[in-house]
Amino acid sequence: VQLQASGGGLVQPGWSLRLSCAASGSIFGINTMGWYRQAPGKQRELVATITSASGSSTNYADSVKGRFTISRDNAKNTVHLQMNNLKHEDTAVYYCNADVRYYSLGPYLQHWGQGTEVTVSS
Repeated sequence: VQLQASGGGLVQPGWSLRLSCAASGSIFGINTMGWYRQAPGKQRELVATITSASGSSTNYADSVKGRFTISRDNAKNTVHLQMNNLKHEDTAVYYCNADVRYYSLGPYLQHWGQGTEVTVSS
């Protein structure tokens, strides 16, 4: 299974970006998907997660609530992160994450994407 993230870039404060991450390979099902980020010199931290249940449940870091929105397309095994009103402190490498099941009743195994860089600078 591979997770391919895209959409990062260099933007100014207040601008928006939309990150996407597509999972491919031998996938029976995906449970929780999410985004994490790691700023220079800091530990990786959770940004947002979304479950697979009908009426998916979302969870956000306090620092991004009201600015970021996570969504997913289950048919395409894709998760998105809409980032609005970006701030300098949002600068980081963003990693997508997914709990993937390879076969019916199999365990969910965690997978990480390669990361996409977001730089917010004036």
